[in-house]
Amino acid sequence: MHNNKKPLLIVSAALLATVVASGASAATLDSVKEKGFVQCGVSTGLPGFSAPDDAGNWQGLDVDVCRGVAAAVFGDASKVRYIPLTAKERFTALQSGEIDVLSRNTTWTATRDTSLGLNFAGVNYYDGQGFMVSKDLGVASAKELDGAAICIQSGTTTELNLADYFRLNGMKFEPVVFDTSDQTVKGFEAGRCDVLTSDQSQLYALRIKLADPAAAMVLPEVISKEPLGPVVSQGDDQWFNIVKWTLFAQINAEEMGLTSENVESMKADSNPNIARLVGADGNYGEAMGLSADWAYQVIKQVGNYGEMFERNVGTGSALNIERGLNALWSNGGIQYAPPIR
Repeated sequence: MHNNKKPLLIVSAALLATVVASGASAATLDSVKEKGFVQCGVSTGLPGFSAPDDAGNWQGLDVDVCRGVAAAVFGDASKVRYIPLTAKERFTALQSGEIDVLSRNTTWTATRDTSLGLNFAGVNYYDGQGFMVSKDLGVASAKELDGAAICIQSGTTTELNLADYFRLNGMKFEPVVFDTSDQTVKGFEAGRCDVLTSDQSQLYALRIKLADPAAAMVLPEVISKEPLGPVVSQGDDQWFNIVKWTLFAQINAEEMGLTSENVESMKADSNPNIARLVGADGNYGEAMGLSADWAYQVIKQVGNYGEMFERNVGTGSALNIERGLNALWSNGGIQYAPPIR
């Protein structure tokens, strides 16, 4: 009986791999053009990253990644259809072809990159896991959380990081698990837990959802590396390149001083790097199936990386987050993009 089952398991695994590979090998760009929009998977609502405004229009840093891809493909950043997804739903939606790109605060890890049939197309936010507590708890450090009940979202890397951190520090905790970030913050506010843990950027975003944001604080410890970025299915290098180079174009634009406001006038600039980026010298979109001015359209309609950061999560936004690691490499951060030439 045992010997009969083993070959079946092998065949099943092979079939699954074939299905995933064949699904991912379809020409996504052709499919997107035929539909007339980019199908983009986003969160179920995280201020600053992907959340609908009062009029129902999606906004945020992750949303701008989707808009940038649409601007590169169509010359029109509005041609996006947003699909809200929980953490547990996000990878299946991409693997099944329900979405063309996932732009939903997703950490780039070895397991996800190598075993799920996915490709990470860059990092649009360097993050790290932290802890938010009520000020009434009287805690100033994560090292004081032994025995705490901790609200956490299921299907995330934060569950594993949390277990590692408490084990390494000889502490115990009680997990209180929810499916969405909204549920975790409601659980925290209702007193279901003493602590809410997530990426620090999410903690700042979730804090402004509290009835009294000033009553909560984010502890100083960062316990993990969380490079967040857009994801596509493996097997379609053309689409992978489009998503990847859209983000790279925005990072390069900030480094060159190109903004949504000045990119039109800079089309005639004598700097050869700028001329190549905006399509005034050569056609660097042709190999990706895009027009020569693809990057110009992205910068004009969505802005450079710094513009995206500031309006959505930066010091001019409700989240009020410093650039930190997300500053350009030339300004003390680690944001860096290969050249366009």
